[in-house]
Amino acid sequence: MDGLGSLVQTLLSQDLSGVPSPAFIIDKGALRANLAVLEDVQRRAGCKILLALKGFAAWNLAPMIRQVLPGIAASSPHEARLGFEEFAGEVHTYSPAFVPDKFDEVIKFSDHILFNSFAQWQRYKPAIEASGKAIECGIRVNPQHSEVSTPIYDPCAPGSRLGVSRDAFRPDQLDGISGLHFHNLCELGADALARTLASFEEQFGEFLPQLTWVNFGGGHLITAPDYDREHLIQIVRDFRRRHDVEVILEPGEAIAIRTGILVSTVLDIVTNGGVVNAILDTSACAHMPDVLEMPYRPEVVGSGVADEKAHTYRLGGVSCLAGDIIGDYSFDTELQAGDRVVFLDMSHYSMVKTTNFNGVQLPHIMTFEPDTANFELVREFGYESYKSRLGGLRNKAIARAVDRS
Repeated sequence: MDGLGSLVQTLLSQDLSGVPSPAFIIDKGALRANLAVLEDVQRRAGCKILLALKGFAAWNLAPMIRQVLPGIAASSPHEARLGFEEFAGEVHTYSPAFVPDKFDEVIKFSDHILFNSFAQWQRYKPAIEASGKAIECGIRVNPQHSEVSTPIYDPCAPGSRLGVSRDAFRPDQLDGISGLHFHNLCELGADALARTLASFEEQFGEFLPQLTWVNFGGGHLITAPDYDREHLIQIVRDFRRRHDVEVILEPGEAIAIRTGILVSTVLDIVTNGGVVNAILDTSACAHMPDVLEMPYRPEVVGSGVADEKAHTYRLGGVSCLAGDIIGDYSFDTELQAGDRVVFLDMSHYSMVKTTNFNGVQLPHIMTFEPDTANFELVREFGYESYKSRLGGLRNKAIARAVDRS
């Protein structure tokens, strides 16, 4: 098995026929391995690494994560509250724009609040000061340097709404601001960070002497096998030495990459125009939307590319969306209804982006402990979890109206 499966070898050696389907399974041993790498980088670089909940928010594993990482990065009041309640560390909250009647929650649960514009900073500065909390505030800047090849994931694309560009920066409004934040990477290496930093320092370096921290954002694939961690450590050390500031990183994927699988089951085989479709009980659009958004082709255990092995299938989801297609894969033996199909690297982003489109059942959430070969069911989803998202309050109102009549 290549790098994507190397951390979950013990999990993949188990008999998965008794596991409910579909199901996300997180390997605790693989997660510990990633955390050990991050702990080493934190220690040697002298930086702070936060868990970005937008990438991985399996809070039942918070006790393990908070032993290594000092806090979380949130992008909404709900994420801030989850971080505060379950991860018991620092909460750094950023949003492209805060909702006025929810900002009290942001204040309540956050230690750092990062603003996307000086207008937002000026709007909410009085509320922060009136709260009496020692909240550190920052401004997200846009270094206008693109490294991401997929436009939908490029925060520095022309015309981006994310971050303050140099021509809109307001040095006269930095009173109360203790740090700057930028984020322009996605699944990239330390070399991309180095190029970004050069642009950031050229445009915003003059303001760093009056600040105490800089947040390098996420997109750092630190725990990937080919990531140059020594380069990252040197970059961070050099930056801290040049500017005498604390450095913060907030990756989401690096925490959970290669730690989990999605177990699915073949429901039917349908042939049309020479294409053999295997319809699964999972869904690209409902369970792994990045397959369609990125797009990308997830790795499937025991498979090859189309026509590499004896039998080629187009793996498709159970929703009625015509484009609910995961990709073309080949297998040594024919697939039949009831066979298990296992997707690799499904812990990060897939789990947090699932939907109930078409009423498709969400995958169960499970953990696996390789030291004991024990599976634990963390959460299962049924009709009530689907129904409760779509009108619980309205149903209560209707019930009260019926009672009054």
